[in-house]
Amino acid sequence: MRNVSKISLVCAVLSIVGVAAVAQQAAPQFPLAARAGQDTNAKAVPPQGAVNQGPFDPATWKYGPVFNAPAGAKLWNPAKIKMMAGGKVVGGTISGVTDPSTYCAMANAGYDFTWTEMQHAPSVWDAVGRAWRTCPNAKAVPGVRIAYTDEQEIQHALDTGALVLVVPTVDTAEEARQVVHWSYFPPMGARSQGGGPAFDPNMWGSVPGGYRATINDNLVVIVMLETLEALKNAEEIAKVPGITAVFAASGDLGNFTGYKQGDPDYERAINIVHDATIKAGKKLCGPFAWRDRPDFSCFQAGNELAAIARGARQELGDLTHTQGKPEVGPFAAK
Repeated sequence: MRNVSKISLVCAVLSIVGVAAVAQQAAPQFPLAARAGQDTNAKAVPPQGAVNQGPFDPATWKYGPVFNAPAGAKLWNPAKIKMMAGGKVVGGTISGVTDPSTYCAMANAGYDFTWTEMQHAPSVWDAVGRAWRTCPNAKAVPGVRIAYTDEQEIQHALDTGALVLVVPTVDTAEEARQVVHWSYFPPMGARSQGGGPAFDPNMWGSVPGGYRATINDNLVVIVMLETLEALKNAEEIAKVPGITAVFAASGDLGNFTGYKQGDPDYERAINIVHDATIKAGKKLCGPFAWRDRPDFSCFQAGNELAAIARGARQELGDLTHTQGKPEVGPFAAK
């Protein structure tokens, strides 16, 4: 009888386990999902336990904590760290990225970031991506000047891995707000989370705290003021939240004003940008030649061609351009 009782007990236990397993399998995979064909009235009525109560309203939406940076998270972008500490930050211009080795040489030449040129150079994004991925841990972080304010331009730049974003010809505060809108993830902006090389562990996917949660704090956004319209709106542009620095465009401010450096009217234009930027508490940028100009702390340096020429002159010293002078042939003096 005891054996029969034990057998009965074992069978009962197995039966309960089996029922539980079946019940678990039968449990819906999406417990809060609407049943097939059912109208849940979700726009008007939230599910039980929801933080956002009442009818759905984007204006009052309480953003969730999923993408909060970890408490005490530290900056990991060295260019941003140096900039925020008050150091002078320099970007080395790269006009062509078809050869990743040339890019990597510039990225390890001593600059703080690379000014990958996409406004005045024929580079394309897949070539830029290959160059940046070739040496993701180079001393200079990848930066880029895009062609204009545009969601696709900004998305390509950031998804490819840019940590410094330079946007030219920003003329109004509304345009500056658009730059911020497309550059930052919610809740600060409306950048779409579409993946890309930036999320790769070999780039920024394995940074402390995670890329998605920390990139808003680590991104450097620089807007360039280049036109008379921009000068008129300089104060409103500079104070837009999310703008890290303002660039007084030395060449195009001359182009749009009709005056050259040293002319009172030109210097007035530069000082308008200076005053607006300092008043807004933002960083002030300009060409590398202005590295000793008061209050300027971030700069665009020359491109790889100029760097090669400078390096060769420094290396050769008094042997620079001392080639022989043939009297005949293609190298003869004309």
